[in-house]
Amino acid sequence: MLSMTRRKAARSRRSSANRRPAAKRRILEAVHRTALDLHEAGFIDKRRMRKYEALCLDPIPEYTGASIRTLRDRYRVSQAVLAAVLNTSLSTVRQWEVDQKRPSGPSVKLLNLLDRKGLQALL
Repeated sequence: MLSMTRRKAARSRRSSANRRPAAKRRILEAVHRTALDLHEAGFIDKRRMRKYEALCLDPIPEYTGASIRTLRDRYRVSQAVLAAVLNTSLSTVRQWEVDQKRPSGPSVKLLNLLDRKGLQALL
């Protein structure tokens, strides 16, 4: 029971550290809505709209070996299963977990998706 409480507290700290403050989030949402309206009216081209969308996205957190191991333990999957889900090799997942390598590119985005939405989102 205690370990479950610790896991929830750690998850809460991790997720709150990755989120933007509410005021900043509201401002960015207003900017995005305004830019979307201007784009639909023809005042902003597609390239500029992509820049506004990138500005308004929440940043993707960095994943350490410990956080990948915690994520894997949360969903009770082996390193081999996680490697298959992320379409990477078993040795790569092992190297991530012992901090010999860092995940990058699509792997970070898939880890973030797994962290936010769960295993079903990747299957």
